[in-house]
Amino acid sequence: MNTKPYNILILGASYASLLGIKLVMAGHKVTLVCLPNEVELINRDGIRVRLPIKGREGLVELDSRQYPGLLSAAGPADVNPADYDLIGLAMQEPQYRSPGVRELLLAVAQSKVPCMSIMNMPPLPYLARLPGVATDACRNAFTDATVWDAFDPASMTLCSPDPQAFRPPEELVNVLQVRLPTNFKAARFASDAHTAMLRVLQADVEAVRFDDNGKSIELPVKLKVHDSVFVPLAKWSMLMAGNYRCVTAQGMRPIKEAVHADLEATREVYKWVGDLCKSLGAAEADLVPFEKYAAAAQGLASPSSAARALFGGAHNIERVDRLVQSIAAQKGLRHPAIDEVVALVDAQLERNRQAK
Repeated sequence: MNTKPYNILILGASYASLLGIKLVMAGHKVTLVCLPNEVELINRDGIRVRLPIKGREGLVELDSRQYPGLLSAAGPADVNPADYDLIGLAMQEPQYRSPGVRELLLAVAQSKVPCMSIMNMPPLPYLARLPGVATDACRNAFTDATVWDAFDPASMTLCSPDPQAFRPPEELVNVLQVRLPTNFKAARFASDAHTAMLRVLQADVEAVRFDDNGKSIELPVKLKVHDSVFVPLAKWSMLMAGNYRCVTAQGMRPIKEAVHADLEATREVYKWVGDLCKSLGAAEADLVPFEKYAAAAQGLASPSSAARALFGGAHNIERVDRLVQSIAAQKGLRHPAIDEVVALVDAQLERNRQAK
């Protein structure tokens, strides 16, 4: 385990809790930036993360107060990004233009502290690290692209948010439940020194063991660092074949149904998006085989967070659908299923904005 704990700031407190508790278990210091009611609760009671273990009945509950690291929460105005070794971005993309968060994000950019996003929507400065992507043509996929303009792409990396997790509605907001305990897959930074820090965090998380009634067990959800900048893009096929296809003209449907109602249609979308990633430079080994994704989707019995937000009246959601469409257009490519999703999301957002 690392002899010098890193000081890590993560913007967000929902999905961020999963990465946060793994780092605290590994002995590091983590501060979550969140809303005032979340700050008070987390600083008083810590966070709880529940996750399934293969071959074990029920869920394991992790309590941040029991581990060697230190977890705390703060408001956007109460932190100085320059005080941290690494900054995680774990809010939904539209939230970064919110008052307070926008100003903090600018301070993050100006600090030059390395940033690791675990958003579904890759930040614009990360897209600038992908050869052949014209970032100016992608700006309309973002709620407010200007919040990213001050960043140096060299200080930004992306970590594919593959684990599926949610806040149980009957619980307090400091509880997160993991539905699909897969790994976070991070691309290296441009800098060797920044990448070395990620590799230390990977090793520290890997070394953690959990005391399960006197038995020392390994926990799922690791941090895996990859040299390829394309590895986190493997999530795009999953999002376009499953998450965004939860959106239909009749309303929303579970991810499982979106994937398995017409498996061949899903396979075609999945492959098409994967081929788009390959056209940018991704290798086959950077991507996730369709069969593995389709099997995992069997356990995803709820609609995606994007669909829930969309049909819950949100005026903005993360638009990976529009981003994929835009990048494909740069290659002279289009797919009717992608165009249909973009049109459906556009129409529902317009209805939400027009609603009184």
